Amino acid sequence: MSDLERADMERADYRTVLRRLTTLDQRAARLRAEAEQWHADQRTAADEAVREAENRVRDARRAVRDARRELEEVDARAAGLWAEYVHRVGSVAERFGKLPPASIPRQRADERAPAEYLAEVEKRVKWTPPARPITFGIKVLFTIFGLAGGILGAIGNQVVRETGSAAAGDWRQAAPVVALLVLLACPVLSVVGAKLVADRRKVGLDTSTVVTVLGTGLVTAMLLFTAVQYAGG
Repeated sequence: MSDLERADMERADYRTVLRRLTTLDQRAARLRAEAEQWHADQRTAADEAVREAENRVRDARRAVRDARRELEEVDARAAGLWAEYVHRVGSVAERFGKLPPASIPRQRADERAPAEYLAEVEKRVKWTPPARPITFGIKVLFTIFGLAGGILGAIGNQVVRETGSAAAGDWRQAAPVVALLVLLACPVLSVVGAKLVADRRKVGLDTSTVVTVLGTGLVTAMLLFTAVQYAGG
């Protein structure tokens, strides 16, 4: 009924033709309304897609800014850890010249944040190996340091006293005090020498060892000083 053929025009009367033309006009209006609605829906969908794309672009730009900021922070922290590592290790790390390029070990297939890797590196950089126990040979070496400090203190004391006795003026009066300071200082210096050797050998220098070195030095110095005074008297 919606299609008007030529044969219909010949067979139908005026009212039938008019009714069919009215039906065609209504159908055309309905199709036009459907087309307008389809166009509006398509435009709405396109606008929504554009808005979503703009939101994704803004999110991507924000992610790029955050990634750059995180990269700068990671680089700064890595540079600080490298400087600390070079300070602790010394010449072993200086052969690299500068901070090596960032890389992830091949055996690490897991995806972790850079902060976790940096925390692991910081833990390793700050790790201090436990001190080795003091052996009998080290104790003998520290005792020799104390004996050497006492002997040098006694020798220095005697030299200062002799120079003071041969001199005149203020030095003659100050020589006994300086000689006593030399007598006491050399055993203390022997403790410093023992500490350097202990650090080089990665050995802990405890309180008892310090007392042993210092006591050996002082006793040796006082015995030699007494013996020299007794021999001179």
